[in-house]
Amino acid sequence: MIGTLECSPPLPLCLAGRRPLLLMSTPDSTTTAADSPSLRGLLLLLATIAGVSVANIYYNQPLLDDFRKSFPSGAAWIGAVPSATQLGYAAGMLLLAPLGDRYDRRLLILLKIAGVCIALFFAATAPTLGVLIGASLAIGVLSTIAQQAVPFAAELAPPEARGHAVGTVMSGLLLGILLARTAAGFVGQYFGWRAVFGASIVALLVLAVVIVLKLPRSQPTSRLGYGRLLASMWHLTLELRGLREAALTGACLFGAFSLFWPVLTLLLAGAPFHLGPQVAGLFGVVGAAGAMAAPWAGRSADRRGPRSVITLSIALIALAFVIFAFSGKSLVGLVIGVVVLDIGVQAAQISNQSRIYALRPEARSRVNTVYMVAYFIGGATGSAVGAAMWHAFGWIGVCVAGLAFTALAGWIHASTRPRAA
Repeated sequence: MIGTLECSPPLPLCLAGRRPLLLMSTPDSTTTAADSPSLRGLLLLLATIAGVSVANIYYNQPLLDDFRKSFPSGAAWIGAVPSATQLGYAAGMLLLAPLGDRYDRRLLILLKIAGVCIALFFAATAPTLGVLIGASLAIGVLSTIAQQAVPFAAELAPPEARGHAVGTVMSGLLLGILLARTAAGFVGQYFGWRAVFGASIVALLVLAVVIVLKLPRSQPTSRLGYGRLLASMWHLTLELRGLREAALTGACLFGAFSLFWPVLTLLLAGAPFHLGPQVAGLFGVVGAAGAMAAPWAGRSADRRGPRSVITLSIALIALAFVIFAFSGKSLVGLVIGVVVLDIGVQAAQISNQSRIYALRPEARSRVNTVYMVAYFIGGATGSAVGAAMWHAFGWIGVCVAGLAFTALAGWIHASTRPRAA
């Protein structure tokens, strides 16, 4: 038995309703298990699901000026569109993501795709800004599909390849985040902002067909009712020391990450760069290096243990902010710092998730929810601190704040000794 998929004892992986993957579990089988064609195909599909779904959260960010032109009477409320999407995503993580322990994850993914397509249709045809804001809230709630895809990868993979599996799916999620703004800007410029939401509907419908044909079902691991399912997350948080450490460390590191990116646009707009938001968006493409490093981080977590990778990640993030501090007038320095920052943040994320999924296999969706809610709280805190430090102390203040968040993560990590969670 691996996760919740029933297999005969020699098989570390069985796909419900499909032929099992014949992967012998031996001490040296990490590469063999992770590189099985059947498993690799499923992980790539889950990575695509994660990337295509999470991209919906970020499509509206480069379109704000287009929204303002379409709804001039509501120009003061244009910022509510991305805010509603982010708020919806947080709510969806808390209220819907835990259902993966109670119901078939494939069914949940398909139902969310259907729902988000309806929300995208209302966004694409919105006659008023109010309708667009409401549709954006719904898009955020229902785009939490990735929070089913990542635990699903941990369930399908054998234990010795779990980090690699999580890393592969996370690389798709990260590419979706990084490239969504670029794609939306391109489509919006040539076809209009409504076409961005329409194109997403088409992509999701095609993806749904592939899911029906290729993705196996999962078996529920909990019989708890909805209320008790949500309440159990609090008990898991109290019970699992490793989950608390991962959540706090991840929140601090994502806070450091999140305080940097909004301020980068302001830095590039001023002297000596005088560059527009398009260039800031291209830094997201540079950050794709972090997404490419995700599978490596997963393999390292499998072989060396997640704690050692997290230690290295914290050091890389601290190094990135030192580079930034000396690169306030250097594009080359900023590019190098972005690559180092993204690799550090994503390696820590993969290692933390690989770690928490091993704590309670029957509650992977719930522990993932606890972790991700803390993660996004840290990100929101970092964004607010970054803006405040920029206005009060400028670029150096932002870099110092990033180092402070990283140092706090390092203190939490170092002060918690490994032991049974």
